[in-house]
Amino acid sequence: MTVNDIRALIKDVPDFPKPGIIFKDITPLLASPVGFRATIDELAAQVADAGADAILAIESRGFIFGAALAQRMSLPLQLVRKRGKLPRETFSVRYELEYGFDHLELHADAIAPGGRYLIVDDLIATGGTAAAVAELVRQQQGSVAACAFVIELEFLNGRRRLEGHTVVSLIKY
Repeated sequence: MTVNDIRALIKDVPDFPKPGIIFKDITPLLASPVGFRATIDELAAQVADAGADAILAIESRGFIFGAALAQRMSLPLQLVRKRGKLPRETFSVRYELEYGFDHLELHADAIAPGGRYLIVDDLIATGGTAAAVAELVRQQQGSVAACAFVIELEFLNGRRRLEGHTVVSLIKY
């Protein structure tokens, strides 16, 4: 299965969640065992040389791809969540949204000083969420091995927020 075959499994949903937005629906991709496997295989191939020690998967759709990628690459998985969702001691970062601010958290023991972390999410738009995770890694004296996304909305220029980091995306719109 090629990247174009994977792209064909992602469906456009106009005016969701509000008028003027074209939502990229990954559920048909997830419903295709062959397509999902090909997606994980391709992501794994593109980040194989990054030298990651663990994967940081961003809530919530990033958990799907991060978990499968961690299994495929035999790497530990850490979950990046919104504030108040993790059960043990955490560290957090505040980041800017289009209309306000939010917080992301990791368990306090998720980042080892000197460790290299692969940040994974389903989609990169403006890059703010992934940049916030990269800041969490930096604050804890780790480094970003790479950032991996299934989809990139190039017109929003999210890579700009991740300058200095390797960014991999399979499908660009």
